[in-house]
Amino acid sequence: MTTTQSGNAPSASEGMGLFGRYLTLWVALAIVAGVLLGQFAPVIPQTLSRFEYAQVSIPVAVLIWAMIFPMMLQVDFSSIKNVGKQPKGLVITTSVNWLIKPFTMFAVAWFFFMVVFKPLLPAATANEYLAGAILLGAAPCTAMVFVWSYLTRGDAAYTLVQVAVNDLIMLVAFAPIVVLLLGISNIQVPWDTVLLSVLLYIVIPLAAGYWVRNRVITRRGLAWFNDVFLKRVASITPVGLIVTLVLLFAFQGDVIIANPLHIVLIAIPLILQTVLVFAIAYGWAKAWRVPHTIAAPAGMIAASNFFELAVAVAIALFGLQSGAALATVVGVLVEVPLMLALVRFANKTRHHFPASAVAEQAS
Repeated sequence: MTTTQSGNAPSASEGMGLFGRYLTLWVALAIVAGVLLGQFAPVIPQTLSRFEYAQVSIPVAVLIWAMIFPMMLQVDFSSIKNVGKQPKGLVITTSVNWLIKPFTMFAVAWFFFMVVFKPLLPAATANEYLAGAILLGAAPCTAMVFVWSYLTRGDAAYTLVQVAVNDLIMLVAFAPIVVLLLGISNIQVPWDTVLLSVLLYIVIPLAAGYWVRNRVITRRGLAWFNDVFLKRVASITPVGLIVTLVLLFAFQGDVIIANPLHIVLIAIPLILQTVLVFAIAYGWAKAWRVPHTIAAPAGMIAASNFFELAVAVAIALFGLQSGAALATVVGVLVEVPLMLALVRFANKTRHHFPASAVAEQAS
């Protein structure tokens, strides 16, 4: 993916495909389809729910691998060699993602679910929604951030560095942070289930993506990999996501019909948290005089979530019918329109930042 060096910032239609541009619409349609499936053909989700191993739904695991694997193919770990260039951007990204964001997500979600919305939510339901929010907060964005970087004319090569470093940290930090914050919330989950989720949905897809990427590039070259191979596998992710959501809402149908307000209640803290962490990362970058080509992607990485991973782990830990799974899916529902609004804000405030790395090095 290349960056635009001059002129207006790329439009959403240039940077995102048909699926990405209308992701919120597809998710809404998946909700409707899933609820209808659960109400009028309950035998389908009931049959699929029987295929489990160690509390992991095999059909859902296959669908989630289909979602995650094409994203992992885009991660170029060879970019790590550039980790020392423009260190300020990397410090901001890693600090916000791992030392700030999970804990602000916990604080914001806890305040709304346990205090503000206490009269509206049963205690057990509020706990599950809080668990889903925690999973979203502990999973920084991997693939969609390349789109946000492009739309803000970000430095594509440096965005690769940021994503690669975050993925490596995620291997060791995701499970401890999730267990810690769930424990603080009095939500007990077994360590072995969390570690199994990390193995299934982070380690294996990341390793497989690394191996396939290297094999294809070695045989056919980087240009063919980017221009042909990635485009061929790109459609796998949206299909996997939509089918997963349909299945999830087939199980959640009764909850949605009985409590449609819950979608709004979940969305409110997620939206506020997204804006908050974007403001922290973007404001920090401005204070440090980081170039806009680095600052904007840093803010986008902080604000967005690896929602596919959050959905996967929520299902593995709490089940398809859980409030935690529902909360992570609401994260999918609100993320794209909110991130596009932040993209527009970043583009309008470009003039407040240094234009190049030279200014950063001189500061």
